[in-house]
Amino acid sequence: MKIVSRRVGIAIADYDMLQDGDRVMVAVSGGKDSLSLLKLLKYRQGFAPIRFEIMAVHLDTGIPGFPTQALKDFFEQEQAPYHIQKVDVLKGKNWADINCFGCSLIRRSTLFRLSEKFGFNKIAFGHHLDDIAETILLNLFYQGKIAAMRPKLELFGGRMTIIRPLAYENEEELKRFAKEEGIPDLDHFQCPNNDVSQRARMKELIRNLEEDNPVVKKNIFKSLKRVQADYLL
Repeated sequence: MKIVSRRVGIAIADYDMLQDGDRVMVAVSGGKDSLSLLKLLKYRQGFAPIRFEIMAVHLDTGIPGFPTQALKDFFEQEQAPYHIQKVDVLKGKNWADINCFGCSLIRRSTLFRLSEKFGFNKIAFGHHLDDIAETILLNLFYQGKIAAMRPKLELFGGRMTIIRPLAYENEEELKRFAKEEGIPDLDHFQCPNNDVSQRARMKELIRNLEEDNPVVKKNIFKSLKRVQADYLL
């Protein structure tokens, strides 16, 4: 806990993610990453030099068999206030027909509305180093642009801020953390399209590249901090 929390603290400090009096809504999908983030933020609340509030929010998208009660039990175990909101992403379609971008847009706009409703000024996502590296490649290969998933992003004139305190964490490290901390394994109840998405292809590509270069994810992350403008079109 202390080792992972220290890296989270470095990311929070590097990107000035939290200030005194912040009200943070933690977006909890039910996967190990968002559950780990909630546990880490609750832990850091105990000794942080600033005061900030936390509420966990889970969007119930109707994933077949999802163990909502197990999620509630975890929230109560962590003594974290929570809210569960039903969201219709299917709109009469089958999961195989769902567009990832459209689904993400629905979920993101729902979180924005909830943050405004409950008076939260920040939304914390459980995206980690792997997610950021994959997003950079997705934008490059499928959108023809150079863009990343920023660790901190201010929206609506600064009224809302997205933060990603796990930006420096590897997925494998989070797996070990979740196992050691007894975080419930709900990853197999995630979106049915996860394994066939474009993101899954990027994940596999990076995994293959890591066989020759173990720091490829970190290099992708660092590349957008080391832009050589003279060599761009």
